[in-house]
Amino acid sequence: MTDRNPGREWTHPADREEPVGEPVVRADPSVTGERAREAVGFDPDDPESVQLAAETVRAFSENTVGAEDNVYMLRGAAACAALVRGVGSYKRAAERAGGDVSVSFIRKWARVHDLPQAIRRHVARGDIAPTAAKHIARVSGDARFALAWATLDGDLTVREVRRIASAVNAGTSAAEALADHGATLGELTVRLPPELYLELRRRASLENVPPEDVLADALTGYFEG
Repeated sequence: MTDRNPGREWTHPADREEPVGEPVVRADPSVTGERAREAVGFDPDDPESVQLAAETVRAFSENTVGAEDNVYMLRGAAACAALVRGVGSYKRAAERAGGDVSVSFIRKWARVHDLPQAIRRHVARGDIAPTAAKHIARVSGDARFALAWATLDGDLTVREVRRIASAVNAGTSAAEALADHGATLGELTVRLPPELYLELRRRASLENVPPEDVLADALTGYFEG
């Protein structure tokens, strides 16, 4: 079996890798179903698209009707990010959008658009609330994944996510901040086919190790294969 090495690391790009404004997740039918046809992209290098982004940002800031619509929120976040890129700053973006749009509003949602695709997909599916995603986006690096996956596995509330993000930004490790709120980083419940479950238990017993060690070895080999 592979080495049991808790210090083993993989590269986890914690920022958006796709072009700003491109509806990669929103246009994926496997995530958003029929609504994928409605996906609107924003090109920060196209003046007309930037104007559309400005109009979308203003409507997004004024429309509370779509507050529970995760796909709608992601579109608003995309518009915020594209508008900032198109005009060059948060301040200019707020001025271009007009109305009561603030720099803080645009910054928060643009950061959501900057989250890696693996997290944005859960936002689009409704697994992670957009309001929680705003706080996940406040932290950087692997802490983003730690907080996002703990939100899924530990059923964290938006208030808890906000407090954990604040603790991380204050210098507390993600693992410690999560533990303070009753969530263990790396803990999740899995359901296996009966035959795999029986074999997992058998091998763990023969090797005198807990089942999670066998699973960790198997996953290490899978990810490195």
